[in-house]
Amino acid sequence: MSFLSRIMVLKSQAHFSAGVYNRFGGPSAGMAIEGSRKKKSGQAKSRVGLLIMGFMGVYAVIGGRLVEYAMKDQEVVSSILPPDRLMASRPDIVDRNGEVLATDIRTVSLFAEPNKIVDVDEAVEKLSSVLPELDAKDTYKKLSLKTSHFAWLRRQLTPKQQSQILALGIPGIGFRPEKRRFYPGGSTAAHILGYVNIDNRGVAGMEKFIDDQGLADLASVGMTSDQPLEPVRLSIDLRVQNIVRDAVVNAVNNFQSKGAGAAVIDVHTGEVIAMASAPDFDPNDPQEGAKDGWLNRMTNGTFEMGSTFKTFSLAMALDTGKVKMTDTFDASKPIYIGGFTIHDFHGQRRWLSVPEIFQYSSNIGTARVIDIVGIDAQKDYLNKFGLLTKMQTELPEVKMPSQPRVWKKINSITISFGHGVSTTALQTGVAAAALVNGGKLIEPTFLPRTRAEADEVATQVIKKSTSDQIRYLLDVNGFKGSGRVARVPGFAVGSKTGTADKVVNGRYSATLNFNSFIAAFPINDPKYAVITFCDEPKTGEKQYGGTISAGTAGPIAREIISRAAPILGIEPKFGEGGSALLVSY
Repeated sequence: MSFLSRIMVLKSQAHFSAGVYNRFGGPSAGMAIEGSRKKKSGQAKSRVGLLIMGFMGVYAVIGGRLVEYAMKDQEVVSSILPPDRLMASRPDIVDRNGEVLATDIRTVSLFAEPNKIVDVDEAVEKLSSVLPELDAKDTYKKLSLKTSHFAWLRRQLTPKQQSQILALGIPGIGFRPEKRRFYPGGSTAAHILGYVNIDNRGVAGMEKFIDDQGLADLASVGMTSDQPLEPVRLSIDLRVQNIVRDAVVNAVNNFQSKGAGAAVIDVHTGEVIAMASAPDFDPNDPQEGAKDGWLNRMTNGTFEMGSTFKTFSLAMALDTGKVKMTDTFDASKPIYIGGFTIHDFHGQRRWLSVPEIFQYSSNIGTARVIDIVGIDAQKDYLNKFGLLTKMQTELPEVKMPSQPRVWKKINSITISFGHGVSTTALQTGVAAAALVNGGKLIEPTFLPRTRAEADEVATQVIKKSTSDQIRYLLDVNGFKGSGRVARVPGFAVGSKTGTADKVVNGRYSATLNFNSFIAAFPINDPKYAVITFCDEPKTGEKQYGGTISAGTAGPIAREIISRAAPILGIEPKFGEGGSALLVSY
């Protein structure tokens, strides 16, 4: 029986006793009844008193707890939950030195309970005063659905916006704690990091890679931990990344080009130390750069790489043993084949040795060399270099190279000097790294990798002796050939230029170029390879040829190496004239 029921029973008994006394009278009966009534009345009072004291005790405990909570939360000025109570939905991304590249920050999103909105017009008007870009028509429609109990109005507000909306005092308006991805460096490493959508799920770059490793699946079934996740460490060096990004953005602006890109690769581990493509975007607001900035031209765009391919053509020729460094080839006159004319841009009109073919970037000489190699061997080597297959790396945005369906002799010749096969810039840089690191092709990675780990996945594609010969050619060209534009004093840079006419409406343009540049340093013992490109420049450094590779893509490499080499721990060595290699051919 409840406390209230017991009290009602006691009251009824008291009234019954009084009625009996008045009805029967008599001193003895009255006294007995009166005594009984007094006794029961005293018991009832005691029980009521106990009830009152019990209720007072309960309310005292509740009041004490409320005071405790009030004192505990008195410093909280926002409805956003404190960090230890907010689920960590994504791990931080850091560079190789632990510098934060991406992290989650606490924020709130605005929602409404339409069934509790008193005046829809007033609510829309007030909200628009704080959020002028709010779609008033759509918001009015949402708030007018009185059968609805929840509707998002705006995701991820700033603290100031939240404070201003709170001050409006609109009934039926609330805030829900959420996470927002924040990129401290803005556009610095945009195409490497990628970005997330409004629900904090990876859409591109390493953000998508992280989700593809299982994070998205765990989140979808509510199994993500509320404990901070271990950061994801990348191979990127933020200091070098800043330099590379500056260089490509400067190239787009200074050379009035359609785009530019560059990467720095550790030749012994395959680690991408830095990579940038311009135009780019700010991952904090990816929609702003949606028109041109989303395309990662380093991995998701394919281009004919021009004369940089001569490096691979001579490498395969030397590696087969069919051609020696001392061999000479007739470059005195153009080659006519299949209705096409093969000529040299800087023709020497004489027989050229292999180093001279490379130094003068002779199309005629390279064509005669590749004719000795043969089509089958050429295709086999290009496959081994990874230039005809899709590059394997963590970034999801990787495009497949293109090549002729059927290789004829004219295709073989033009491909030898960089026309007819389109590859990505990064895989060209990776192949170049294999030519100077002793002949080992190492697929690129954006995650840390030791030299021992790299050796386990490396593939020997040319002999070490061939690699030494290619380093010699790059060194000579960097010292007195077309690559001298990127020769940085003290750092012995070996390099090769590549200028390719752009294909427009199925025909090669006489005015639009795609310029590429490969380099390695220090060339006597290479540590890093650099690949740069400049797409459709309208101007360039005149002393190096203006809009060709030496005047555009070359200066990008020069800026990167001169600024990044000391940061990468490369000590300058001065006083080494000519070739730094102690090899004579």
